[in-house]
Amino acid sequence: MNNPAGTPPASHPHHPDVRRQDRLLDAAGQERLLDTGEYGCLSMNSEAGGYGIPISFVRDGARIYFHCAPVGRKLDILARDSRVSFCVVGKTQVIPHQFTTAYESVIVFGRVATGLPDEERRAALRLLVAKYCPEYKELGETYMEKSFHRTAILRLDIERQTGKAKQMPPRKPPFAG
Repeated sequence: MNNPAGTPPASHPHHPDVRRQDRLLDAAGQERLLDTGEYGCLSMNSEAGGYGIPISFVRDGARIYFHCAPVGRKLDILARDSRVSFCVVGKTQVIPHQFTTAYESVIVFGRVATGLPDEERRAALRLLVAKYCPEYKELGETYMEKSFHRTAILRLDIERQTGKAKQMPPRKPPFAG
C-alpha cells in the first residue's frame, strides 16, 4: 500500500474524514509537517474513553517513532488496543478581524508496535537526537547508552493520513470610527 518513496499514500482527494475538500493539504505539505513538527498529539482508545497526550516524535518513511518510560498508562492502553491517530499542527494564526484562524495540520492513522528489537530502538533514538539536538550527537550517544534500559520506543506504522490547511492573507481590520 506504500508508494515507492516509502511513505504512505495521502488520503484520497475525496476522503470522508475531510468535510472541506477545498482545504486538503497536499502530500508535500503533509510530509513537511511530519518532518518538521515539534510535537504532536497521540490519541488512543482507553477503556474509559479517548486518551490523548502531547509527545515528541520523528518520522522515518512510513513510520513514526516516540520514546517514553517502559511502564505507564500509555503502554497499558496500547497493549489492549494498538490503533491510534496522531495529529501534528503546524503554523497557526488567529485573524481576529475576520473571526477565523489560518492553520495547517496532518493526522495519521495506524497501529503502534511495542517491544521493538534493540537495534531498531537505538536507530530511532539516533533519529530523535538528529531531529531535536543535532549539535549534540556525540553526547546523545553517551546519554542514550546510559538511559537505554529505561527507555521504551514505540513505532507507529502509518496506514493512512490526511491533512488540512486554511491559508488566508491577513487583511487590515475595517476602519472603526
